[in-house]
Amino acid sequence: QVQLVESGGGLVQAGGSLRLSCAASTSIFSITIMGWYRQAPGKQREWVASISPGGSTNYADSVKSRFTISRDNTKKTVALQMNSLKPEDTAVNYCNTHPNQCAWGQGTQVTVSS
Repeated sequence: QVQLVESGGGLVQAGGSLRLSCAASTSIFSITIMGWYRQAPGKQREWVASISPGGSTNYADSVKSRFTISRDNTKKTVALQMNSLKPEDTAVNYCNTHPNQCAWGQGTQVTVSS
């Protein structure tokens, strides 16, 4: 069973930056594609970015060039560097396996003010 713990969210002004972190407790982390997802109030959860065990990355068009996903296979962590934040980035952010997800964690709230 996989346990996911997200952290690093907070309140930031438009144009600012945040770095999210996810700790994953799974023995197969090093061979699993990991991703970040987010859900805004009243909207469906959407995929944001993903990274392969070897470091290959993919991004949603809405965040490409602004966000950077990374991972540390030794520490079993996944990070999301978020720059040039916009109010539309306001959402609860989750990490999980990709493309098939396990149980969701609590997520971490990102709020961007205008």
